[in-house]
Amino acid sequence: MIKFKSERLVLRGWQDSDYAPFARINADPDVMRYFPAPLSEAESNANADTMRALIGERGWGFWAVEIPKVAPFIGFVGLHIPSVILPFSPCVEIGWRLDKQFWGHGYATEAAQFALEYGFTDLGLEEIVSFTATQNKPSQAVMKRLGMSRESETFEHPSVPTGNPLREHFLYRLQKADWAETQRS
Repeated sequence: MIKFKSERLVLRGWQDSDYAPFARINADPDVMRYFPAPLSEAESNANADTMRALIGERGWGFWAVEIPKVAPFIGFVGLHIPSVILPFSPCVEIGWRLDKQFWGHGYATEAAQFALEYGFTDLGLEEIVSFTATQNKPSQAVMKRLGMSRESETFEHPSVPTGNPLREHFLYRLQKADWAETQRS
C-alpha cells in the first residue's frame, strides 16, 4: 500500500522484510541517543507490529519509507495519535526515525511534508504537533523547516523516567491555516 511516491521516496505500509532493518535502526545508539534507551529486537518488532496495525485500522500512521532502487527500508515517517497522555492531549503528532546513513539528505523533511499535507487535507486536522527532547537539535531543525513553531515552555514527557536528562521536551505546533499559507507561496 503506497501512500506517497516521489522520485526520491516511497511511503508505504509495513512489510515483514522491514522488521530486521528496523530492529537494527532501533538498536543503534546514535539513532536512539534522544530516547531513554535503544530497543531490543523484541521491543522493535512490537513497535513495528503496532505501527502496522494502526495503519491497517486507520489507513494512516507512521509509514515505512524506502528509497526506490537504493534502499527498500530506511525508517518511518508519518502521523500518530500518542497513546500516553501529554499536557496538550488529544493531538496528532508528526514523527520520524531514519537509519543514520540516510541523515542529512532531506528525506525526513520531504516525507514529513507529505504527512502534513495528508493530515491537513485528507484527515482534515486543524493542528499537527511534534515534540522531542530539548537536546535533539537535528529533529528540531526538521520541525523548523516544516514551518512548525516552538512553544516557549517545555514539558516533561511522562514516558521518560524522572531524573533522566531527556525528560524535558520542546513542543512544536503547526496550524492548518499557517500550513495552507505556505502552500500558496
